[in-house]
Amino acid sequence: MKMCGKLGFVAMLVVGLVSCDLSADEGGILVFTHTFDFSREMGDWEVDFSDFPANPADSTDYELESAYTDRPANLGANLKSIMISGNNHSDDLFMFMKRKITGLSPNTDYAIVFDVELASNAPKGAAGIGGAPGESVFLKAGAIGMEPKAVIDKNQHVLNVDKGNQATPGESTVMLGDIAVTPYAEAYALITRTNSGSQSPFVARTNSKGELWLIVGTDSGFEGVTTVYYTRVNVIFSTAN
Repeated sequence: MKMCGKLGFVAMLVVGLVSCDLSADEGGILVFTHTFDFSREMGDWEVDFSDFPANPADSTDYELESAYTDRPANLGANLKSIMISGNNHSDDLFMFMKRKITGLSPNTDYAIVFDVELASNAPKGAAGIGGAPGESVFLKAGAIGMEPKAVIDKNQHVLNVDKGNQATPGESTVMLGDIAVTPYAEAYALITRTNSGSQSPFVARTNSKGELWLIVGTDSGFEGVTTVYYTRVNVIFSTAN
């Protein structure tokens, strides 16, 4: 991931294109989108977890779960989503999903805008162990030319790429916000988080095959159960043409 000031106008250029799937040449900038609507299909996304002990018993203790399943009933009947859940005993659990994108130009920098919709029931302003259930669970997105995956290091499941820690972004991610909904909320509500307003766009470089791996996940400082339902991910790419 690179932060490049001279590409700052790109993020503003593509904000209006979120609902479009197109390739367009605007002043030498090639812009196109990938939209993943999970109400219809999972779309080859995979789920994984990191930042917890490697002892097999810990996977049970952390209550790690994922499923392609119905979203909460109050958000519409017969609509699917990607559910990810875990109990953050380590005060650092990262729950993420990933997908490979192909057909890009090899060894090329792309400025990327992420627009992520998910369902959360974490009320704004609530207290929690280690941190708030809403404001201390940080939504991140990113892209990198190698597959992001959990590996074991010093008896811990850790991510093999730099995602940063909690509110701090890493070389392969940008922070989109937290998962807090309205105060005193009990039911799930849809929220959208994006990096479209960032002054410095997120930039990722493809590998020699023209591939990027997308990654979306929550980096938690709340020592309790977090369950979210991802409903849509829109990714806008732009590069000099």
